[in-house]
Amino acid sequence: MHTKLIKAPMRRSRRRYTEEFKKQAIEACLQPGISMASVALANGLNANLLRRWVTERQEEAAGSAILPDQRPLEIAEPTTPGLVPITVAMPETPPSGEIKIEIHRNQMLISITWPVSQSTSCADWLRDLLR
Repeated sequence: MHTKLIKAPMRRSRRRYTEEFKKQAIEACLQPGISMASVALANGLNANLLRRWVTERQEEAAGSAILPDQRPLEIAEPTTPGLVPITVAMPETPPSGEIKIEIHRNQMLISITWPVSQSTSCADWLRDLLR
């Protein structure tokens, strides 16, 4: 009786990375505007593995900076600039002048002159006209 020998697939061996390689990858991730996913992809790494390396390195750095009788420093999140209130003074006298409007429709030209002080009613009239 002959039995056919079947070769078992080769097992994948766990990859090992040097400390220098890890340090360079972590430093690349900490650059402004660089995503961890892009660094991982460029170096053939899993993004979760790279995230773990960065987290471990940050924890090591935080742990080594604390003296026994000191509390860890809390780093405040950077604040984004918000809206700043401003006050706009309205002119005491209404603006003088005229609003001049020319409307070209087919072969007709409509020319309208409206006082600036009545600009709201002019806008309402135009809205009704152009509907």
